This record gives sequence, C-alpha cells and structure tokens, in this order.
Amino acid sequence: MSGSAYNAFKARVPVEWSPRLYITLVRGLPGTRKLHRRTLDAMRLRRCHRTVQHRTTPSLLGMLNQVKRLVAVETEEMYNARKQREEEHRALRPPIVVCHSAPPSADPAQ
Repeated sequence: MSGSAYNAFKARVPVEWSPRLYITLVRGLPGTRKLHRRTLDAMRLRRCHRTVQHRTTPSLLGMLNQVKRLVAVETEEMYNARKQREEEHRALRPPIVVCHSAPPSADPAQ
C-alpha cells in the first residue's frame, strides 16, 4: 500500500519517544462510529489533513489506539523533517528561458 494516505505522511526519520506528538487526520469522518468521531473531536481533529499538537500522555495514547486507522502520528523530528521537505518542494525554481529566434550564424559567407 505505497499509495495510502498514511505512507504519504510518514517521514524518513526513525521513530523515537517524544514529549509532543503531531497527529494528522488522514481519513474522512463519514461512515465512522460515533465513538470515534467524539474521540477525534476531543483531540480537536475536525477536518481531513489537519494537524494538531498534543503532549504525550496515557489518555492521549489510549485515544490514539482507538482511532489509529484514521490518523497519522508523528514525533517532533518527523514533523519537522516533513515540513522541511514540503518547503523545499514548494521553493521557487529558476525560470526556464526559451528563445524562438534563430541563433546568428557564425559563417559570414551565407
């Protein structure tokens, strides 16, 4: 499943314990159980592809275990690496110059 939404949000940084977790909602809410919707609402996740930051607590880990198929969880290092890659991708590139006129010939005999 290389094309899944979860793999699109995974960063190339080893997972380590972090005091802060960045949680992104990657699946839609329609069709989910009411308990899962209320859990996501308690975590302030109301729209797809929105990211919130929470402290790592046992209650948060319990909520994440409940909705783990709907969210992508990143540590602070993973989140910063992903944001840096996105900024590099959006950075301005030098313009492409196209010249449609014929270059001047070096041979004066023609």
